[in-house]
Amino acid sequence: MKQQLTQSDIKRYNFTLWKLLIGGIILFSLFIAGVGFGIFGTLPSFRDIEHPKSNQATEILSEDSRPLGNYFVQNRSNITYPEISQNVIDALIATEDTRFMTHSGIDFKRTFTIFFYNLVGKRQGGSTITQQLALNLFSEEARQRNFFKRLMQKFQEWVIAVKLERNYTKEEIITMYLNTVDFGNQAYGIKSAARIYFNTTPDKLSYTEAATLVGLQKGITRYSPTRNPERSRERRNTVLAMMVKAGKLTDEQFQVEQAKPLGLKFRSATVSDGVAPYFRAVLKSDIKRIFQERSILKADGTPYDLDRDGLKIVTTINYDMQVYAEEAQREYMKTLQQQFNRSWRGKNPFKGNQTQLLQGVKRSERYKALQLEGKSEEEIMKDFNTPTRMNIFTWKGDVDTLMKPMDSVKYYKMLLRNAMMAMDPKTGHIKAWVGGINFQHFKYDQVKMGSRQVGSTAKPFTYAVAIENGYSPCYTVANEPVTIETPGSAPWTPRSSPSSTIPGMVTLQTALANSQNYITAFLMKQVGPTAVATLAKKMGISTDVPAYPSISLGVFDASIYDMVGAYSVFANKGVWTEPTYILRIEDKNGVVLYNKTPQVKVVMNEEVAYVMTRMLQGVVNKGTGSRLRYKYGINAPTGGKTGTTQNNSDGWFMSITPDLVAGVWTGCEDRAFHFISTREGEGANTALPIYAGFMKRVYANPSLKISKGDFEAPTTPRTIEYDCNQYQQQEQGKTELDEKLGF
Repeated sequence: MKQQLTQSDIKRYNFTLWKLLIGGIILFSLFIAGVGFGIFGTLPSFRDIEHPKSNQATEILSEDSRPLGNYFVQNRSNITYPEISQNVIDALIATEDTRFMTHSGIDFKRTFTIFFYNLVGKRQGGSTITQQLALNLFSEEARQRNFFKRLMQKFQEWVIAVKLERNYTKEEIITMYLNTVDFGNQAYGIKSAARIYFNTTPDKLSYTEAATLVGLQKGITRYSPTRNPERSRERRNTVLAMMVKAGKLTDEQFQVEQAKPLGLKFRSATVSDGVAPYFRAVLKSDIKRIFQERSILKADGTPYDLDRDGLKIVTTINYDMQVYAEEAQREYMKTLQQQFNRSWRGKNPFKGNQTQLLQGVKRSERYKALQLEGKSEEEIMKDFNTPTRMNIFTWKGDVDTLMKPMDSVKYYKMLLRNAMMAMDPKTGHIKAWVGGINFQHFKYDQVKMGSRQVGSTAKPFTYAVAIENGYSPCYTVANEPVTIETPGSAPWTPRSSPSSTIPGMVTLQTALANSQNYITAFLMKQVGPTAVATLAKKMGISTDVPAYPSISLGVFDASIYDMVGAYSVFANKGVWTEPTYILRIEDKNGVVLYNKTPQVKVVMNEEVAYVMTRMLQGVVNKGTGSRLRYKYGINAPTGGKTGTTQNNSDGWFMSITPDLVAGVWTGCEDRAFHFISTREGEGANTALPIYAGFMKRVYANPSLKISKGDFEAPTTPRTIEYDCNQYQQQEQGKTELDEKLGF
């Protein structure tokens, strides 16, 4: 027989229950307080809450703030609330946290509802947007899989969520959430996701696009629009249905939107994405050096990390010009490579070049990897002669093929390379930089990091010294061999191709226009190699320019970067302005960390510089660069100089206009591989056409404001005669002193 509870028993049991309940609440409160004080694991401080950490990509921008690309570990770029489409906000709240605008970080009603759902086997997430933000920002280990660890992590999220709500507005919280969340495919944050999946900006995301991206939060792999498009579309429509339920979309709109395809415009994210990849690689290295040299550090004294600290780098690159330069290269190099391949058909280009092939093998990543595996030289060479699957660059696109690695080395040795740079001569601002033909396959930058023999593009340095020493462009010289004696060295007598040598007396203007070696050597004999080498260094050539007579014909190496800077002296009235590509660097809060003021120095008389522009125009009007006119139709005032080195190993074209100076180089990786004939291998055929393609596009875009006007003449009285008719009249009236001085 059961004993009936007395009234006092009931009171006693009730009192015990209340004690347990109140005690439990007190203990839970103390526990939460302990969590808040970091007893069960370190929590972010108030400063951390104010300045939440996240891996934020550094943005590289053109001069007009158009994106060139990013440096990142996680491809994340932050944006502000007004830059986010209301469609994204509505979809996110309707799907993830319907009471977001009213709760204080923790939605207890939803939490206990979800608890009972989970008890009956219906798994659902109970985290608010604020809690998810807390997890995204402050959990080093992401979501824990162990139940007890995850439970502790959940309590920590609660504390952080409340702190976030106390210190930020709802708009700021939802913005931070959308900036930190992972959308898959290397898209971190809504800005990257909008670009990668739909090639748009967050403020322009439509209903369906916003719903697709929000739907990814249920599972970035399961609902990936690239991997599982049908499942992604179903999830998108579920999000749209939730927006209807939340009153953010009408039934009629839902019927229209759910029938639409995904509409992806997918572009995968890699560090080399975007324009000017070679430029961005050099830029990154230079910024690291600048920060180190100038001790530019974060507030806590640690170095900036370009991949994580969300800097903004504003460069001098003009976005349109950069695109035009890359297009011009791709367009012509396809044709030129075909010419090159035809020229070697039926011949063996590797005969006598085994050393270069072996160097190519040893420089390859494959060789280095096999060495690290402990393979012997014999084993490595066996590997290089065994067919394997390879991805090969071609001008028709990458090709997956079965090939011996040794054959791939040979293939790449015979692949023409090309590089180009364009600069404003007045400001020194670099507008376009193409460092190679394909950054994915060939990382080496040929604009600034590489240097090649410059050939006849060096001749204007000798002519400029001669003009400065009183010679006129109309001065005539017998076009015949010249020998220069140098103490301690063998006599130097340059050669000249009989087919390109103009017989008889030739003016300096004609000699430069037609790149006559004998006349250049004559001038070198008059002015001396020291004066020429000194001028070249003053004009910004940073590589070694030895004071030997042969430098008059360009027997020294220089980079495109330095050569463009040097030629800008002619176009800029004798003033050298340091080639510059950084305008400013800002931290993620907009504080300017660094800005660049180019060095400026006068290196040449203004009148001499102007005379040189006239002589260089003669090269384009009537000389080796004339195909720029008759074949490519570039009729604006342009000066230039072609260059072709020994055995046609390097082809150059340097060009000047009042607003733009440019340099183009073409050649193989090794000088041992080259065009057989000068007709095909000369700079006028290998480099000039790329410049022509670039300038056609530039002149066709009036918004670039590149003038077609002529070079401005000096305002000072003229002392150098460049009108040959006038000069000849003066020559007829020579004085005895003129005869003695050789004028």
